[in-house]
Amino acid sequence: MAGPDQSLSVGIAGAGAIAYGAAAFLEDAGHKASLWSPSGARTKRLAAGEPLVASGAVEGRFHPRIAGSAADLVEGADVILVALPGYGHKAVFDAIAPHLRAGQTVLISSHASLGALYLSRRLAERGLVLPIVAWGTTITSGRQPSPVEAQVNTIRSKVDICTLPESMSAQGLACCRALFGDRFVERDGLLAITLSNLNPQNHMGIALCNMTRMERGEAWDQGLNVTPNVGRLLEALDRERLAICKALGLSVRTIFEHFHLSFHVPQDSVSAMNQEMHRQGRGGTGPATADSRYVTEDAPYGLLMTVKLGELAGRPAPLHRAGVEIFSALYGRDFFSENQLLEALALDALSLDELKRLARDGYPTGGQRPTQERPQVRPERAG
Repeated sequence: MAGPDQSLSVGIAGAGAIAYGAAAFLEDAGHKASLWSPSGARTKRLAAGEPLVASGAVEGRFHPRIAGSAADLVEGADVILVALPGYGHKAVFDAIAPHLRAGQTVLISSHASLGALYLSRRLAERGLVLPIVAWGTTITSGRQPSPVEAQVNTIRSKVDICTLPESMSAQGLACCRALFGDRFVERDGLLAITLSNLNPQNHMGIALCNMTRMERGEAWDQGLNVTPNVGRLLEALDRERLAICKALGLSVRTIFEHFHLSFHVPQDSVSAMNQEMHRQGRGGTGPATADSRYVTEDAPYGLLMTVKLGELAGRPAPLHRAGVEIFSALYGRDFFSENQLLEALALDALSLDELKRLARDGYPTGGQRPTQERPQVRPERAG
């Protein structure tokens, strides 16, 4: 790993708003960023020579390198940053795993559904152990107005992280700080980080209560529409999450700390904090389509993960489960069955003790599965 004042080469898997925001941040900080779009569609104009134009919290015109494949992205990179929706993580892990090598670090922005554990298993099958750093949220938030623009709404002052395996935590933290500065808070392992991502619960309340706006493609201010009733729903969802954390002995941020640290507003009720964000012109815009990651990513890869950890911890999460049920009904899909990572890891076959051990140490080289597996049981569905 290079020193704190040295330029690092970062290969970014993804080409959406978060990937573009990270690329702009890194280039502005003097590092070298490469972007890889698995489909190749979003980066065509950048590949043809147009600059990436960043506005908001990061300003400038940048020329990140465009990688043509997963192998091309990994080759020559000091660090790999995975920055795309959770439903794309497994395919990206499968694509980069054969090319990763000793000395590299993988950052997951943001972590979803034990993805770090899945990547650990893929690398262990090759006899390779690397620091895999799971982030509880993203460094930047924003939108992508066009395939060559990054609207960076905010740069978060604090981001919760952990490193798998735990023995490589010092390397993982040093890498994050070298790239993005002293804004990282280490949490107690992968389960804490999994339960530190508040986007699924927050997006659930916002999307459910504004679904017709999304379907009709309206332009609407998100912060303004976190009304008192919506805010109370988000706070109730947070109490479910915190009860699971307490049962597991984990320390995580509350929803109030999240909005305060992420969006730089005084702590208050969730609705009041969002209204203040709106008054400051930083409330953001809500999704203008029902085909939004607020549902298609966060229901199967976020809400469902909380439901399953609640079951393992003996602290059911009825509101989270209801969210998955209602979204499934709204979309005519079974979001309980769409999580490829949990299916690949056979989470239902692991005891809580086995999961805790894997979440601390990762998979041993050779890719051995944990012993004393329980029969896989599909969770009961409401109704």
